Amino acid sequence: MSGNKVSIFQGLFLFFYRFFILRRWFHRNPKQKHQKCPSHHGLHQAHDLSHHTLIFNVEGALLKSTTLFPYFMLVAFEAGGVLRSFLLFFLYPFICLMSYEMGMKTMVMVSFFGIKKEKFLAGKSVLPKYFLEDVGLEMFEVLKRGGKRVGVSDLPQVMIDGFLGDYLGIEVVVGREMKMIGGYYSGIMEDKKEHEVSFGKLVQEEKLSSGHVIGITSCNLPSRRSLFSQFCQEIYFVRNSDKKSWQTLPRDQYPKPLIFHDGRLAIKPTPINTLVLFMWAPFSAVLAAARLVAGLNLPYSLAIPFLAFSGLRLTLTVNEDLISPDQKKGCLFVCNHRTLLDPLYISYALRKTNIKAVTYSLSRLSELLAPITTVRLTRDRVQDGQAMERLLSQGDLVVCPEGTTCREPYLLRFSPLFAEVSDNIVPVAIDSHVTYFHGTTASGLKAFDPIFFLLNPYPSYTVRLLDPITGGGSSTCRDPDDSKYKFEVANHVQHEIGKALGFECTNLTRRDKYLILAGNNGVINKK
Repeated sequence: MSGNKVSIFQGLFLFFYRFFILRRWFHRNPKQKHQKCPSHHGLHQAHDLSHHTLIFNVEGALLKSTTLFPYFMLVAFEAGGVLRSFLLFFLYPFICLMSYEMGMKTMVMVSFFGIKKEKFLAGKSVLPKYFLEDVGLEMFEVLKRGGKRVGVSDLPQVMIDGFLGDYLGIEVVVGREMKMIGGYYSGIMEDKKEHEVSFGKLVQEEKLSSGHVIGITSCNLPSRRSLFSQFCQEIYFVRNSDKKSWQTLPRDQYPKPLIFHDGRLAIKPTPINTLVLFMWAPFSAVLAAARLVAGLNLPYSLAIPFLAFSGLRLTLTVNEDLISPDQKKGCLFVCNHRTLLDPLYISYALRKTNIKAVTYSLSRLSELLAPITTVRLTRDRVQDGQAMERLLSQGDLVVCPEGTTCREPYLLRFSPLFAEVSDNIVPVAIDSHVTYFHGTTASGLKAFDPIFFLLNPYPSYTVRLLDPITGGGSSTCRDPDDSKYKFEVANHVQHEIGKALGFECTNLTRRDKYLILAGNNGVINKK
């Protein structure tokens, strides 16, 4: 009787092993017996890949991180708002318990549901910065040597298209399409079978199978093995242990420099960072309110110590002998533009309350709250020049000839208007640093820019007054007999500020920035 029991148990065990474990293993590893499975290190030893087509999995073989949560959190926060991002964070522990596909669908639903397609700008203005900072240098060098590159991803197409196409120069990008309802995202992606059919059609259209095709994917994405094995003569696999040894792609090796990007978050919202952000939120609201009240109501002698005690840091480098107090007209301070608070920090640095500022675009709320006089320019050269000359006759004036803010270490082209109204110019090199939130935006509400800057625990400003540019026959000063001098002055001031900050000078303009980030020319309504 006992022998029969043993044989029954053995039979059940063999049945379970054959029809569940082995069946599941071969289902997850199709063609495993004749599929080539070398490590991706073999690609580094290949000398010439220029005649090969490389098909790579984006999240499995290009990005260093092993979780996609931060990118969906960026979409939820920047495109959907705080409540949506909090919901995604709340669901994250449950998402970790789900399968890969179900977790992906859940994050897509929470992040995209109800967002208008025309208003979704994060894919081109926010995500590329964080994707670029997550690219592995070793894999990028391999892809750079390939002929045609095809990026395949389980992520929605709208999330990766700008990053891969615009910044890495990948020729073909295959993501998953989002389903739409009346111009709004439904939060539902095409399923895997539809995605594989779309990929197969693309292969036929691009005629990738006619040449030697190499596939690069992850060992942790077994579902991709069957797809790659249909079109690739060789398949290389990337392990998580390989990724840990990868270096991050340096900024100076980006195929296209990252000059413009948008979004409020200044840190990558990993689960830990997101937890810190939500824990900091109530304290930051109280701190920002206290800073705002103190800055608007207290005299400089009291406001400056209080703001310094609250965490605001200001570093000033100035030679007071360079600014003559006996000049009849005011001094024209020409600075690069980091945030809307630039003129205010110059005022704090010099402890002058009568400094005025001109701006090309400012919300009504910021205008009302500003503790110094701000004057809106009309973009009419004659009228704006007359207004600046009138203000200079009344006292010191601050102007930011870039016309818009730039977060990265670059300077945009300086408008030469300032060189037409004064030949006593003081270049001011300004830099700012934040921890959690950017105090600038191209597509959001500009009225909240100063508030977001004040939400940071230790925001800092560096103000450096450079040697003045004065008259007396210098070729870098205004000369009414030669209109070319105003451009020479503008370029000279831009060069001096860039040299002082270590920034690169560009010919990009305010219009270029807004066309890239917001799809408009940067003119906002007066609200």
